[in-house]
Amino acid sequence: MSEQAKGTSSDLDQKSFRRIVVSRFAGLFIILGAMFFLPAWTFAYWHAWIYMLILVVPMIFTVRYLYKNDPELLKRRLRMRERQRTQRLIQIVMWPIFLLAYIVPGFDYRFHWSNVPLTVVIVSEVLVLFSYLFIALVFKTNSYASRIIEVEKSQKVITTGPYAIVRHPMYLGVLIMYTFSALALGSYWALIPMSTIIPVLFVRIREEEKELFDNLEGYKEYAMKTKYRLIPGIW
Repeated sequence: MSEQAKGTSSDLDQKSFRRIVVSRFAGLFIILGAMFFLPAWTFAYWHAWIYMLILVVPMIFTVRYLYKNDPELLKRRLRMRERQRTQRLIQIVMWPIFLLAYIVPGFDYRFHWSNVPLTVVIVSEVLVLFSYLFIALVFKTNSYASRIIEVEKSQKVITTGPYAIVRHPMYLGVLIMYTFSALALGSYWALIPMSTIIPVLFVRIREEEKELFDNLEGYKEYAMKTKYRLIPGIW
């Protein structure tokens, strides 16, 4: 194969990768908007606009950073299909719960089921933003923070940054985000489906730890040094 042909093939691959990233991001924005505004039956649902803003803006910068500086991590984050049967079952269970968690706030706004104080909404929005920035810090620290449970051959134990606090800091960020998303969206009722993330994270972390203890060199020593899995001082 000529050098010119190689370059063309590489460019096509890069274009395809960029197209996938853009389409996934645009799709997420459209799906979120549909889940919020269709049940609310109005675009005046201001909680949803702010919520999307505090997620989408930092997400743009994070994706752009990863695209330029760590495209392999971005590719790992695009993988969706779990290899383990337990995790595939969790995915099947979580999709309807995830949809319910983001559809309920719109209906709540439409039919005035909840009356969340403005102060609580603002504090929750700040915590949602903080949680995403914390997750972005995890991405910057660990290039192997895949969306699925896997251990790659070249993978090494990360012990710095947020990994010096807990063994699964990304899940800590996810826990904070989902805990306060319902209130940020002005809904008490959405706390019910949102709260299901807690037992799911416990199961997922236990399964992931089995994989890491068995296949990631140095993880046992790291686990002895960093005692807590998810919540400092608790678990």
